[in-house]
Amino acid sequence: MSGYGSARAPRLLRPARQETYERLFSTVYVGLMTNVLLAVACAPLLAALTIVRDPLASWPFFAVLSLPCGPALAGAFGCFAGLAEGSTDVLRAFWRSYRRAARPTLLLWAGGAAAVGVLVVDVAAVAPTGWGPALVPFFLTASALVVTVAFALLVLLAEAPGPVRLRPLVLPCLYLVVRRWYLSALTVAVLGLAVAAVLLKPVAGVFLTCSPLLYVAWATTRFAVAPALQQRVLRES
Repeated sequence: MSGYGSARAPRLLRPARQETYERLFSTVYVGLMTNVLLAVACAPLLAALTIVRDPLASWPFFAVLSLPCGPALAGAFGCFAGLAEGSTDVLRAFWRSYRRAARPTLLLWAGGAAAVGVLVVDVAAVAPTGWGPALVPFFLTASALVVTVAFALLVLLAEAPGPVRLRPLVLPCLYLVVRRWYLSALTVAVLGLAVAAVLLKPVAGVFLTCSPLLYVAWATTRFAVAPALQQRVLRES
């Protein structure tokens, strides 16, 4: 036994291969640079969040300021996809996905923000009523569904090889996120953490926590919508 233990100890203490360190440093570099690019793309929103003490009190104003977040997220997803393929050219990957998906992601973000805003207003309106407790879960579930479908569409648009129409993608995304609801629940939870971090500490939240949380949400959603991504939806569009 002692001979086996002494023979195994050097294996456990053996340093990792150079490829492991390179992969680790590449991941950290891509994450930090993606955070910087997200901060630059969403600079007006971050500046307003830093100045205003209670952003939730004036959420319509911040909803308008958040419109650049749609193309910015597409750019970040392009960086994540490039990292998965072994590329660390963050600036080129971000700009390529940002430019290609800017218009549809901007429209998608505007529509999703409007839909969630209407649902939030409905929750505030029905909550004080006697039948409010029966309707509030419905509106909250509908809001979560809008968020997951919009996020799934962002993932698809970020990796589309060319111009893509949104309408043919909506129903497949809706079907896939409902079918894999447990992954959708994880995505909503992770996005909630990201939003909470940015609201509490805008600058630190973007520069420290955005990339890890967004990567988890992106990878989870990408796996959930893999059939649409790999087989037919993008080609039919």
